[in-house]
Amino acid sequence: MPRLRITNCHIHTFTRAHVPKNYPHPAVNIFKSWPPLVRGISWLLKLFGQEALAETVDRLLRFQQAGAVARQRTVFEAIRRQYPDNTRFVVLPMDMEFIGHGPTQATLAQQHDELAALAGDDDFRGRVIAFASVHPDRPGAADEVFRAIDDLGFRGLKLYPRLGFPPDHPLLMDKVYPMLQARGLPVMSHCSRGGVRGRHVTRSDADAWTDPAAFVPVLERFPDLRVCLAHFGGAADWRAYVDEGIDPRDPQARAANWQVAIRDMITSGAYPNLWTDISYTLFHFDDNIPFLKLFLGGADAGKAELLRARVLFGSDFYMTRQEKLSERAVCFRLRNALGEDVFRQIAETNPEIWLGERAAV
Repeated sequence: MPRLRITNCHIHTFTRAHVPKNYPHPAVNIFKSWPPLVRGISWLLKLFGQEALAETVDRLLRFQQAGAVARQRTVFEAIRRQYPDNTRFVVLPMDMEFIGHGPTQATLAQQHDELAALAGDDDFRGRVIAFASVHPDRPGAADEVFRAIDDLGFRGLKLYPRLGFPPDHPLLMDKVYPMLQARGLPVMSHCSRGGVRGRHVTRSDADAWTDPAAFVPVLERFPDLRVCLAHFGGAADWRAYVDEGIDPRDPQARAANWQVAIRDMITSGAYPNLWTDISYTLFHFDDNIPFLKLFLGGADAGKAELLRARVLFGSDFYMTRQEKLSERAVCFRLRNALGEDVFRQIAETNPEIWLGERAAV
């Protein structure tokens, strides 16, 4: 068997320069500029027996430090050392200039340009697969997507509806998706109840636009567009599935749980180009891996096969810096738990199909 070539389909390299100054709140700026204060707060919490809260503060500090660097290259180097040397990474920018939390130091175009330079760096050539990002309400949004793809050679699009737009936004439906489908380029969209939210976006709107069902109009109008709903519905819905179950008497219960909804949509056969990834969700490894293993190889062989063919390996670095497990630890545990054949499928074969590098099986 040839050597495995992993493609991590979901990482981030954006830095503090790409995050609004006042996100998530202006009061947090003092913590951003003075990490010793955060360490002091953590120490005090531990002193008074608040271990869980102290761990939360420590996680936020690790996350903040991961992005508090000058260049995307520095972030990328931090993740690359966690994987074999032939691993590839789909790098997903974030367009946060227009979410109401103040200005960013760098524009989206500058973020794209820096990512293009990283992808073209001789040290990383062939290892960085760059995607564009877009907030469809920004002036010239479609033009920047076209520039990133036509001029910079980007190979797909990242969406983040919680920032303040539905996935069937007219600009996306009329200009962006038709181009992506025609060129065989994929879409990655955030699909979790957690994450960044636009300042003036209510939680109910954010959830409505991120819900897997919100993508049905897109999937129906563009049946050849390969769409990945990231995070397999998100940690909260996995936890609800594990802890609370699904009421069989409630016909809406399955659709209300995004993890279950994604599985149902994929295995229905109605959306043959719908995908999902396991990024971030699998960092809650002990809780979720038994269920993932069953979903991908359980008693219902037909559904397991359909789902297994549409799941992608991804980690969500550097968001995962908030967790205790390292990228390497999760990757090794996942490979051991799923077995070599299934891991190869989700980490090598499926990403190549999703990226349009090989024909679907």
